[in-house]
Amino acid sequence: MPRYRLRKPTVHMHHFDWWLVAVILSLTLFGLLMVYNSSVAIAVRDFGDPGFYLREQLRGFLIGVASFVFFALLDYRRLKRLALPLFLFNLVLLAAVFLPGIGITALGASRWIRVGFFVFQPAELAKLTITLYLATWFTTPEKGRLIPFLVLLSMVVGLVILEPDLGTSIVLTGTATAIFFASGTPLWNTALLIPLYLGGVAVFGLTSPYRLRRIMTFLNSESDPLGASYQIRQALIAVGSGGLFGLGLGKSRQKYEYLPEANTDSIFAILAEEGGFIGAMIVLILLYLLIARGYRTVKHAPDLFGRLLSLGIITWIGIQVTLNIGSMLALVPLTGIPLPLVSYGSSSLVITLSALGILVNISSHAKH
Repeated sequence: MPRYRLRKPTVHMHHFDWWLVAVILSLTLFGLLMVYNSSVAIAVRDFGDPGFYLREQLRGFLIGVASFVFFALLDYRRLKRLALPLFLFNLVLLAAVFLPGIGITALGASRWIRVGFFVFQPAELAKLTITLYLATWFTTPEKGRLIPFLVLLSMVVGLVILEPDLGTSIVLTGTATAIFFASGTPLWNTALLIPLYLGGVAVFGLTSPYRLRRIMTFLNSESDPLGASYQIRQALIAVGSGGLFGLGLGKSRQKYEYLPEANTDSIFAILAEEGGFIGAMIVLILLYLLIARGYRTVKHAPDLFGRLLSLGIITWIGIQVTLNIGSMLALVPLTGIPLPLVSYGSSSLVITLSALGILVNISSHAKH
């Protein structure tokens, strides 16, 4: 592992991309509102407390904001030393979800571990640690990277698929491949990955009855309306019911236990139902601005490490946005991916805000 000479932090707040900060803050605060709004019915049903999910999200919000500020002020180049230890630690956590007494299983999935009062999802951390590790690794010129890259990616994605969590596996694979391509690897190396990925998706999709049903539902949403296609049909009803201006804040009908995962994977459908086309477009514009400012940071990053790290962060967020909203509009199969900064989920919120803090820090060093 090469030794890195760390520079003294030279971050000045007036160099921050304040447009980026404003968009992140707007989406996060709006997310808190939507989490409360979409979760009232299930919070009363499960806990007898309409504010239960909001309080849980507020805990993640406070930790996430503190982490955002920390990483926004910490010179991103200092993270190189932490890349390998964090990546190895994350692999241990990914394996720990399967250990009795440590891992938590819910709805047939083993995706969480309990850390004190906090329930944490290691697969969310994997998005950041694999991005950080690959950005560090690929700053060093090296030949014959393809096989080691595939071995490393297979370790991480394999553990995530075992949970099972195909959606996060797609995000991890897409993010890692973008960094691999942007690092200057020969084009034919990247081209070789395409048939490998397609074959992997085919194997995992066709060998799992659950995933196969989701694919068939995507191809024909009219099949099994009370079973496999129920969620997407209810999501489309919610989106269509919103019309131009929506039913009004708090007036969604689908959140009253008609639409599954109303406060997590399906939150965009509730947003579109209550805010209509106008409300949904405002959120889409904010998400577009987030991604656009992120790629602007990539373009102006001062070094290769900064370019690869910012590229990985904004690519993972872009993939998540595409999969989440696309699935709610029946443009892609349902994958169970949260909408960044908006959906309920403390782990997702903390890790996303941490990553965006790093992105803001890189923007403060950008060459304009």
